[in-house]
Amino acid sequence: MADFPNLSRRGFLNRSAAVGGLLVVPGLLTACSKTGADSADGEGALDKLRKQGFVRVAYADEAPYGYMEGKQLKGEAPALHREIFKALGVDELRPTLSEWDGLIPGLQAGKYDVVSAGMAITPERCANALFSEPEFISPTALMVKKGNPKKITDLASAKAAGITVGVMAGAVEGSYAEGAGIAKDRIKSLQKPQDGADAVKGGRVDAFLLTGISLRWLAKTNPETEVTEAFLPELDGVKQYSPGGAVFRKGNEELRDAFNRELKKIVSDRSRYVELLRDYGFGATELPPATLKTADLCKG
Repeated sequence: MADFPNLSRRGFLNRSAAVGGLLVVPGLLTACSKTGADSADGEGALDKLRKQGFVRVAYADEAPYGYMEGKQLKGEAPALHREIFKALGVDELRPTLSEWDGLIPGLQAGKYDVVSAGMAITPERCANALFSEPEFISPTALMVKKGNPKKITDLASAKAAGITVGVMAGAVEGSYAEGAGIAKDRIKSLQKPQDGADAVKGGRVDAFLLTGISLRWLAKTNPETEVTEAFLPELDGVKQYSPGGAVFRKGNEELRDAFNRELKKIVSDRSRYVELLRDYGFGATELPPATLKTADLCKG
């Protein structure tokens, strides 16, 4: 596939073990999944959800994608999925907390109906579950000191200014920086997002490179910083969209398709999408392009 990457940033950042697990043990995951489709799976799934009045959703307690605040499930995925399931005649989301690497195995085992965690769409995960069409993309941005003293707007301007850029250790942003021609000695590895914010505030790096979604959320608790407009980095001429979506059990194609029909109504309405998700740092830059399709992403 020429136009889209086959692994998102979230497949690397704090998730490499989970992705690796899917790569190493697909047979194990398949073995514990349900086979075929019965009244609870496949064609009867949506009818069952409507009759019981709720849908069981899994989250990984990762803000701003899906997390619990008090007794309320919040985040990009729950907000969007709540709207979609209400339109489908299912009024309540019943949450189950899961470790990230247990989300798909738990789905296969029937512990819940949908993964509502902003999960990246990758070929490895597509082999074990059904993904909705993309519900967001994750353009990259730069966190800088308040006022943006170096006037950095993207990786090209960062290279031209000769600044030092911070990236998460093991995350794909390091390759984005190198691909843009930034010298390796100008790229500093950090262990977690707050380390990046602290490095910017302390002057140890001039900018911290991460998704705009994550940086805008991080900036809420680091007012001495600001975040540039998001942009799509490129690797070898390929734009890096880093899309995510809802996840369903294999055999639940009809439920997934019904979900996709309602999802399309929302992502086709820019103002509605932004209004629904702005509290979680998502805006028009996170709207997936109409040409970005899960079938292509699953092919790799």
